Amino acid sequence: MLRLPPSTGISRLLRSPRLLAGSGVLILVIIAVALALVLSGGSGTPTPAVLPSLHSYVGPESMFNPDTSVTTDPGPTLDQIKRLGAERVHVYLHWTDVAPDITSTVRPNFNAADPAAYPAAGWAFFDTIISDIKARGMGIDLALVPPPPRWASGKGAPDPSTQTWWRPSASEFGQFVTAVATRYSGHYIPPGATEPLPRVDFWSIWNEPNLGTQLAPQAIDNSRVEVSPRLYRKLLDAAWTALQTTGHGHDTVLIGEVAPAGSTTGTEPGDFNSMAPLRFLRALYCVDSSYRRLRGEAAKLRGCPTTTAGSAAFAAQNPGLFDASGFADHPYPQGLPPNTITPDEPDFAELAEIPKLERVLDVLQRVYGSHTRFPIYSTEFGYQTTPPDTEAGTVSPQTAAVWLNWAEYLTWRDPRIRSYDQFLLTDPPRGNFASGLESATGVPKPGFYAYRMPIYLPVTTTDRGHPLEVWGGVRPAYFARRETHRPQRVEIQLRPDSGARFETVATVNLTDPYGYFDVKLVFAGSGTVRTAWTYPRGPQVFSRTVGVMLR
Repeated sequence: MLRLPPSTGISRLLRSPRLLAGSGVLILVIIAVALALVLSGGSGTPTPAVLPSLHSYVGPESMFNPDTSVTTDPGPTLDQIKRLGAERVHVYLHWTDVAPDITSTVRPNFNAADPAAYPAAGWAFFDTIISDIKARGMGIDLALVPPPPRWASGKGAPDPSTQTWWRPSASEFGQFVTAVATRYSGHYIPPGATEPLPRVDFWSIWNEPNLGTQLAPQAIDNSRVEVSPRLYRKLLDAAWTALQTTGHGHDTVLIGEVAPAGSTTGTEPGDFNSMAPLRFLRALYCVDSSYRRLRGEAAKLRGCPTTTAGSAAFAAQNPGLFDASGFADHPYPQGLPPNTITPDEPDFAELAEIPKLERVLDVLQRVYGSHTRFPIYSTEFGYQTTPPDTEAGTVSPQTAAVWLNWAEYLTWRDPRIRSYDQFLLTDPPRGNFASGLESATGVPKPGFYAYRMPIYLPVTTTDRGHPLEVWGGVRPAYFARRETHRPQRVEIQLRPDSGARFETVATVNLTDPYGYFDVKLVFAGSGTVRTAWTYPRGPQVFSRTVGVMLR
């Protein structure tokens, strides 16, 4: 389990598979630092040593969910995200962004699989943003998300305002995905253009299908029968087929995109609340709470095979559930420390519960004879801060900065997690869901600096002469190395309790392509630790600070 509080001992850390890979290097590092201490007379700041990272693991990739500023001011927003070092931008393409007559209950007469049949104005932003992201050397995760147009929604919603996410048509969604995938195949030339649009090769299917404001109803019969998993299974099948038939068969395709929590009391989730993600997954894969295949009426109600022969064909009939590139989770810790689970909620998928999510996904595969072990992608993550946010689950900006780095360290320690996501660059104007790195007025919050150069020390107090683990990263180093064609280095600096300024005590070669490092370092005394790095042809920047104490 990924539960490592700050007091975790060195002995536990040395059992980490990522650290064991470099355990031989560890001895050499400690000897080198000890020699540096001797050469410096055994007191004060040691002569700076060049330290190799203790592991050779690559990743995780940095993903970023920008706010609405990317639609109003895309160039500067993307420049800022790149300067912060994010390698991939998560872009939402809502079905209603491009569909015609979205409020009509009558389907317009058009070929929904043909991108040229859609209003050109709807595509304009996405053509531009995809081209701009590609031009900056960043990757894109194009998320095909609700709401659908009214004419592609089912009938019977409790209120017309909820109609647009009520029982959406899988066949219409498949045609919509066909149009998008054709347009961004790398071969499509829009009417009036002379060059093809860029290719997209990284996709997410839907958004939080276990949340009733994204897909409804969630459950019926006093919430005893899950409905949203059945709906999502059909939507996924349609999208999968569309991507396969439009030349995207070898692309990265993420499924799930689940919210990390759900209502588990009374008659919830009902139509529009959230279903706990692991319950959602069991119904999605047609198993009961003991992970046995559903049969009879229970299977029929959930759109699952009712016979042994039907179960044997389930994997072949639902290839997206078994052949996707990875499973996407939104592992928000609900305002808790990143190593803490919500008590008495075994079906949640917060960051600390990702190991359980991995085990559940593996079991679901084995039920059908599959050996797939899905990588996990974090595609939404962050801490809401107060001020300005006042709802439950918020923390102070200073606490958020510390916990963001701690969360990223835990993400890094799990080799199955392939991305670390930051949700929002700038807080919304009204302060709702204020998880941005900047305030609504553009002022950097403490999380801004924590994101750009994460630093985390699992243990901050030790005996003199004993090493401490210093983990961190220089996110912009990813682009700096590509720009300069030179290896990047980061300095570890210490300001002694008795001193007035920071001194460099070690330099680390950043061999990880994403800029992460993990070293053991003997500090000469108590003080404050930070890291420092200089942009190519730019300023020197620093991480947040961490206090260390030597006994």
